Amino acid sequence: MSATIDRGLNALREQIDSPVASFFSSCVSCGLCAEACIFYRATEDPKYTPIKKLDLMRRVWAREFTLFGRIGGMLGLIKPVTDEDLTEWETLVYDSCTMCGRCSLVCPVGNDITMMIRKMREGMSAAGHAPVELIGAAQRHTDKGSPMGDLSKAIHAQVKHAIDETGIEIEFDKEGVDYMVILSAQEIAEFPDVLSAMARIFKKTGVTWTISSEAFEATNVGIQLGNRDVAKVLVSRVVEAAEKLKVKGIISPECGHAYQALRWEGPNLIGRTYPFEVVHIIELLDRLRAEGKLKTKGKNTDRLTFHDPCQINRRGGINQEPRNLMNMVSEDFVEMESGGTMNWCCGGGGGVGANERAEKLRHAAFKFKKIQIDKVEPDAIVTMCAYCHHTLDNVFEEFDIEQDVIGLTELVAEYLDDDA
Repeated sequence: MSATIDRGLNALREQIDSPVASFFSSCVSCGLCAEACIFYRATEDPKYTPIKKLDLMRRVWAREFTLFGRIGGMLGLIKPVTDEDLTEWETLVYDSCTMCGRCSLVCPVGNDITMMIRKMREGMSAAGHAPVELIGAAQRHTDKGSPMGDLSKAIHAQVKHAIDETGIEIEFDKEGVDYMVILSAQEIAEFPDVLSAMARIFKKTGVTWTISSEAFEATNVGIQLGNRDVAKVLVSRVVEAAEKLKVKGIISPECGHAYQALRWEGPNLIGRTYPFEVVHIIELLDRLRAEGKLKTKGKNTDRLTFHDPCQINRRGGINQEPRNLMNMVSEDFVEMESGGTMNWCCGGGGGVGANERAEKLRHAAFKFKKIQIDKVEPDAIVTMCAYCHHTLDNVFEEFDIEQDVIGLTELVAEYLDDDA
């Protein structure tokens, strides 16, 4: 056995804890997770059944952690996991799962399949079986501060543009303010208008904020890749910057996995709680609304619908907040069928969108999502995740569909009551 495969199998063994063992023991093979998976529903291929993507981990568990499995292994009935197995399963674990959590939500025995896929990726990554795009992004993020490389000049340029546009000062590295804002690389490179939107809203509502020049990147490629060491480094970088600036909280941007990594996985990764709060930008805007500080004037008259990002709503619990804001600024807001907590994934999260090999499958999955969108015939789709925004823009372009996508923060800022 090679050192690489041995390292991968050891990583898998380390992930098999009591919850994983209980999940494997309790699975009743009902198939509900398949019906909840956008990749299975789009293809009807049984190999995309979520629980089947975990068969290699299940085999390691059965062969090494159960009595009958050990006997079966000795008799040759349960074969050991090989490098060829990992090669075959790599496309299932990374190409056909966005870790959206829909399968976990419908499991009748409460199995968190998403969490187990996350653990499965730890073993795959350690064995060298991960998409080259994610491996490269993780290296760039660790060494240069962002999965897109060094974006220091870009963030300073975008901040300067926002200052020129709004006339509002945005300061780097200011100590003692309310919040430190972090941004995803996607926002910096593709949707920088969110900076102007936040500047206007925070100025009007009295929120003080800053951006750290040392840790402005919100994305955590370590979570997507399945590498706890990388994920820990990236979380620590943000936490240490926030502690240095003595802020009361960190504002996570419109980015799903960034929010999930910092808010929910971060304390476990670094082994301690934070001395500040982590709040998603939409959570904060709704809080300001409830306090009477955020006031809007007028409403958008187009037919608008809302796409719920999986990591922010289903996995993160932010469901009513964006709807409160939508109702403030939209005259014709219509919900998608299965919207909210059971919304269908955009198909690009969890590193799938960055994985070129997965493009054909991702496009097939989008056709199923498109059915959900077409039923409400919107003039525009609003979302609260920059990567969902990016994914939807790209697939609409791929299928030659004219459909506007709008970020919720920018939409709220557009109707900010400057006279209030």
